[in-house]
Amino acid sequence: MSLTVITDWEKVPVFANPAEEVSFWQVHQIDAGLMQSSMVGTDTNESTTITIRMDPRMLSRLKRLARQRYLNYQSMLKQWVAERLEKELH
Repeated sequence: MSLTVITDWEKVPVFANPAEEVSFWQVHQIDAGLMQSSMVGTDTNESTTITIRMDPRMLSRLKRLARQRYLNYQSMLKQWVAERLEKELH
């Protein structure tokens, strides 16, 4: 059985329920090029490495909290800084 190849995300419908989605994907597949183009890679030109001195106990608490949320502690810290910047700018 040959699957219909999806080459444009616009051709993927909005599904009313999981059963409808299962039926669709049984006869369709996403083009490898389309899948590859949707994967976001990190651009090293868009970030700068910095060093922050932090109390070891505070760092330990930060890591523990991040682990509970299944996050990398550095990513969580960046998210917090971004949220605070938005709050301060408004």
